[in-house]
Amino acid sequence: MGSIYERSEIYWIKYYRHGKPYRESSHSDMITKAQKLLKKREGEIAEGKLSWVNFEKVTFDDLAKDLLTDYRVNGKDTIAKAERSVKYLKEFFGGTKAPDITTDKVKAYIGKRMKKGLSNASINGGLAALKRMFHLASECTPPKVSVIPYIPMLKESNVRKGFFEPGQ
Repeated sequence: MGSIYERSEIYWIKYYRHGKPYRESSHSDMITKAQKLLKKREGEIAEGKLSWVNFEKVTFDDLAKDLLTDYRVNGKDTIAKAERSVKYLKEFFGGTKAPDITTDKVKAYIGKRMKKGLSNASINGGLAALKRMFHLASECTPPKVSVIPYIPMLKESNVRKGFFEPGQ
């Protein structure tokens, strides 16, 4: 159950989610607009929508930190490889807000790495780390990202060409 109150001739709403109060301006001096906004927020809470989560605050650096923490907490052997991938990703995405990391930006990153002459397998290592970052962020409570961008993986041509026979 929420309430409506007035501050400097503008109506504000107050509502609760899991016992925590949230206050929000209706940006209007009309009480009917505040009532509609309050009903909308209460409906979103009832449906489990996440209008109160500010996804714009999360940056690539936050995602990278969470990835490395996950590797350390779970004792993964490939922590050095993950740190290396994060280092290269940070050169391109460092400081970027998570919602601004789109498929187009990922493709630009791929192009930049290809110009440096890296193999598809090397580039895919970074892309896999980026994918993992977004999946970890989406699994948080509340989630840190609203959308996981499509991250294309490159075709690798490291297929074995010959096999040893038992007699060899």
